[in-house]
Amino acid sequence: MSTIKGTAVGPGLAIGPVHVVRARPDVVPIFTIRSEEIDGEVERLHEALLVATEQLTRQEKLVADGAGEKDARILAVHRMILQDPRALSTVDARIRDERLNAEAAVQSLIDGLHVTLDKLEGNSVRGYAADVSEPWHIVLDVLLQRDRELMTAAEDRVILAAAELTPQVVTFLGRDRILAIVTETGGRFSHGAVLARAFGMPCVVGVPNLLARLEQNLQMLVDGDAGTVQLDPDQESIDRFLERRQRRDARQEALGIHAELPSVTPDGRRLGVSVNMESIRDIGTFDVEHCDGVGLLRTEFLYMERSQFPSEEEQFRLYRRVVDAMGTRPVTFRTLDIGGDKQLPYFKTPSELNPALGWRGLRVTLEWQDLMRVQLRAVLRASAYGNVRLLLPMVTSLDEVLAVREVLTGVRTQLRDQGYEVADHVPLGVMIEVPSSIWVLDHLVRSVDFVSVGSNDLVQYILAVDRDNPFVSKLYEPQHPAVIRALAEIARISRDAGKPCSVCGEIAGDYAMALLLLGMGYDDLSVAPNFLAEVRYAIRHSPFSEAEELVRNALQLESPGAVHRLLAQVRERLHRREIESQKELSGGDGES
Repeated sequence: MSTIKGTAVGPGLAIGPVHVVRARPDVVPIFTIRSEEIDGEVERLHEALLVATEQLTRQEKLVADGAGEKDARILAVHRMILQDPRALSTVDARIRDERLNAEAAVQSLIDGLHVTLDKLEGNSVRGYAADVSEPWHIVLDVLLQRDRELMTAAEDRVILAAAELTPQVVTFLGRDRILAIVTETGGRFSHGAVLARAFGMPCVVGVPNLLARLEQNLQMLVDGDAGTVQLDPDQESIDRFLERRQRRDARQEALGIHAELPSVTPDGRRLGVSVNMESIRDIGTFDVEHCDGVGLLRTEFLYMERSQFPSEEEQFRLYRRVVDAMGTRPVTFRTLDIGGDKQLPYFKTPSELNPALGWRGLRVTLEWQDLMRVQLRAVLRASAYGNVRLLLPMVTSLDEVLAVREVLTGVRTQLRDQGYEVADHVPLGVMIEVPSSIWVLDHLVRSVDFVSVGSNDLVQYILAVDRDNPFVSKLYEPQHPAVIRALAEIARISRDAGKPCSVCGEIAGDYAMALLLLGMGYDDLSVAPNFLAEVRYAIRHSPFSEAEELVRNALQLESPGAVHRLLAQVRERLHRREIESQKELSGGDGES
């Protein structure tokens, strides 16, 4: 039994068996198997070899029929390579002698082939390494695909372990099957981390040499609050852990009572608390009565979950489901925001040296306006059934907003000419996540109906830190004084223009930061569903005058550490109030 310290990313406590998965398409998971699993792992390898051989046989016939026997010969050679007894014996030995998973054993063979052949002279000889290894890549793909298929078909709930925290890991299984996630690397504010928190998954990253310590199905305790994992715990540790989780669940249940109440401070200041949605599947994962609407629906995940572009009709039906579920509450649809690490498998985008500063968000849809028109048609059609708003990502100039306005007007006219019902007015807003948009916000607000801050990207652009880059992600600091001042300026400009402003990024889910945003004058926050209760509780138990004083103090600070200490005092104050409230409810003075 050992406890390993990492970095807390997603709060919560979880216990269960570990399943190791690949972090990225180009990364093969490596882990140790138990002695009793060796024969089964060798059998997995041989089954994958059989499937790969059958695939090559089918491909050989197709090529022979279409192009001739000569062109099909290479596929016959590939089949022969998989029948090489020496190569198969090498892979078998790695599995048996080192108790290595089949995928890692095959990858080791591929690496060995390249090392050996790359030493030989001549480009043609070195190129032969690719030909020799290609059929083994097919075996590797089969193994990885079968692993996912078996896991998807099973019903067991597991803790996922991987080399890196990526969106691919977080979405490997349905969220109800994932107990927690632990990885060797990953930033607290990476896209994978944002997704894990949004899905309410306990998550710990930065666990050194994690995969080397694991065996598949090893029992693990994950503490997403403290940022620790415990391997192969004894019964005493399990009992203590379960007792802690029971107390934690009781606290969440107590806070949930406040989630049903209006988010109004004791001195009468209201701050709306809406919910972020990653997917249509989020419907039903939270109580509609606990939120003031959907402050951000990230529509790109609808696209990422499919093998081709969703049609207008498909988008309309899905958007309407959300609108119907929310009743009279507003639903804010952010237009398609792809690019960077959010790629569509069926939409080839150019390779970029710096994707974070490249072709993404509104830049893509303004160039490919057919994408925009189809999505706007679907959203406008859904607007006939509820309170719909549109939000534009990655805005850098007024010209972009005016261009969208022109497209939107044309789409609305076209829909009405075709006999569709459309709301008379669908509010259009801009997402402030690029620093340039702050300094032209006084112009932007004249052409939009509301402002929403995307703090996740805004922080990385202000600080010049790629939040998905493990070398610099530790410099990603949402509580940097420069970020605090930028947020205050956005709120001031919006307020002076009489336009509603909100924050829909990660910082809004931190209840201490939520109070800071309240004091700045924001009208609404949008948070992951699992943070609704805590944020609403903090608002109901903090006077607005206290929040204003918090802002005045924060704006005077010179370092992130000073801001951290100030917000720690806020959390401590709220914690004391929570304890006092529980004492009053229990009618006694004993500890809760």
